[in-house]
Amino acid sequence: MRRSSRTTVAVMAAAGLFLVAACGDDASEAGGGSTGGAAGGDGDVIVGLVTKTDTNPFFVKMKEGAEAKAEELGLELQAYAGAQDGDNEGQVEAIENLIAAGASGILITPNDSEAIVPSIEKARDAGILVIALDTQLEPPDAADATFATDNFRAGELVGEWAAAQFEASGEEAKIATLDLNANGVSVDVQRNQGFLTGFGIDVADPETMGDEDDPRIVGSDVTDGAEEGGRTAMENLLQADPDINLVYTINEPAAAGAYEALKAAGREGEVTIVSIDGGCPGVDNVAAGVIGATSMQFPLDMAGLGVEAVAKYAEDGTLPEPTEGLDFVDTGVTLVTDEAVDGIESEDSAWGSENCWG
Repeated sequence: MRRSSRTTVAVMAAAGLFLVAACGDDASEAGGGSTGGAAGGDGDVIVGLVTKTDTNPFFVKMKEGAEAKAEELGLELQAYAGAQDGDNEGQVEAIENLIAAGASGILITPNDSEAIVPSIEKARDAGILVIALDTQLEPPDAADATFATDNFRAGELVGEWAAAQFEASGEEAKIATLDLNANGVSVDVQRNQGFLTGFGIDVADPETMGDEDDPRIVGSDVTDGAEEGGRTAMENLLQADPDINLVYTINEPAAAGAYEALKAAGREGEVTIVSIDGGCPGVDNVAAGVIGATSMQFPLDMAGLGVEAVAKYAEDGTLPEPTEGLDFVDTGVTLVTDEAVDGIESEDSAWGSENCWG
C-alpha cells in the first residue's frame, strides 16, 4: 500500500566536544581542538545544533539538513557532536558555548531528557530559542518547541505489522526488546511502548518500560543504539531464552548487531526483527530480509524546519505551532517493508532506497 503522510521525536551530544564547521571558509580553533565556522550569512543570527554523535548516519543527515537550510537563509551554524550516547555533560558544555557565542537558537537532540533541562532553562533565560529535535524533553515544555518523529506511532507501526505476521502464521511470539539505555530517554520509552502496544500487549504505564506483565515478553537488554551493543544484548537474551522468535530494536544499527548474534547461533532464519530509523543501511537490510519492517524517520526535514523556526524567531519573535492534536511538530514516519499487510499503510524497500538517509 502507498503512504504519503509521515509522523515524529530523538537524542544528544558530546564528550571531547567537537565543534564542527558547517559551511563557509572561515575556521578557528574551538573546544576540544575542533573547528568552527559560519554557514553563510553575515553571522548576525547564530544557530546551534547539538547532536548525539557525528558518526551515526541519522545525525549526519540531520547536520546536513541544518547546514543546507542555514546556508540558504544566510545564518551561521555552529554544530556540536559527542563521541557516544549518554554524555549529558558534553551537551551541557555545548549549550554553555552557544550561550557565550550569543546564539539566537539551539536545536538539540537530548541524551538525557531530564538532566539537560537546567541548561536548557539557562539558555532560554538568556533569550535563546530552544528546540528539541527527535526527542522530547522532560517535561516537554522545557523547550520552546519540539520537531520530532511521533516515536510512539513509529513503534506502534512495527508492532502492528509484527502482530499481523504472527497472527497469519499462528505462531506464539516470544519477544525480546533491545532498547537504548537505562536513562529512560523519552524516545526509548515511546518506541518501546509503541511497539508493545501495536503488538497488542498491555503496557500498564505507557511512560515506563519494563512494568508489563505479559509472558510473551521473555527479556530486554540495552544496546546504546550501536551494532556492537545489539550483538551483545542479543547474545545475552539468547542465553536466557534460546527460543526467542521476535526482536524489537531501538534502531537499525542495533538490529544489525542482533542479526549477527542470531546468525552465529544458527537462528537468523527463524526470528523476525523489527526496528525504527529509515537509514539506507537499514532499508538495505529490509530488502535482504534481515529486518522485516522498519519505521522511517526524516531527519533532513527535522533539522531544516528547526533552522527555519530559529530564523523566523530571530526576525519577529514568532514561535512554532505544534501539529494539531499533538504537543510537538510532527515531521513524519513511514513503515517500510517488503511484506505488506492489509490495513497497514506501508512502502516497499525500493521506495525506501529512494527516500532513506545515511
